[in-house]
Amino acid sequence: MADRADKHKLYELSVQSADADLDFIDDTFLALKKRKATKLREDFCGTANNSCAWVRRRSGNHALAVDHDPQVLEWGRKHHVAALTKEQVKRIRLLDKDVLRIPPETMDIVMALNFSYWVFRDRRTIVRYFRRVHATLAADGMFFLDAFGGYEAFCEMRESTKHRNFTYIWDQAEYDPITGDYLCKIHYKFRDGSTLREAFVYHWRLWTLPELIEMLSEAGFRVTVYWEGTAPDGS
Repeated sequence: MADRADKHKLYELSVQSADADLDFIDDTFLALKKRKATKLREDFCGTANNSCAWVRRRSGNHALAVDHDPQVLEWGRKHHVAALTKEQVKRIRLLDKDVLRIPPETMDIVMALNFSYWVFRDRRTIVRYFRRVHATLAADGMFFLDAFGGYEAFCEMRESTKHRNFTYIWDQAEYDPITGDYLCKIHYKFRDGSTLREAFVYHWRLWTLPELIEMLSEAGFRVTVYWEGTAPDGS
């Protein structure tokens, strides 16, 4: 089963929830800005799953999906963009580019989910990225990031989650408490006992929430932290 597995599809099934993420982004933007967002940029987009879901959501929505990996972008074109209608395809662009070198284009929303921006491992570079995002946003635009933390985030450990036909294994393989350097991996194990090891490998800096709030504020943002499980509906 591991030999036949598509790691990008596995990732979407085990890590992403495009509709739930976009529900939160859409609802939060509307509540705070009193209008519906239309222009979205997805940084570190991977397969552009979120961007395709965004253009399907409303006829006026436009998306720019940015990643610096042509292979994963091609997978997204084949599996997601190809499934859109001709009209929807006109409202989405996939761009193979470094997010630090994207030409300026005003957006209502910029999103960088799944901790992807942790690829910037020094303070100067991540603040530079945050400043560039801030300059890109409309006057009432919003930047959506996610993060994780707590004492277990600093532990070298594995966590397994069972899905219908496979088990997702999150591997916090190495953490350096002096530099903050962080090596994380994703593995998959299947019902027949086969394993897809190191399907994805991440060399990150583990940024804490106080650090992120400080750097985002320095870049010009007013920061609000939404803590999982604290909304009235438990989300």
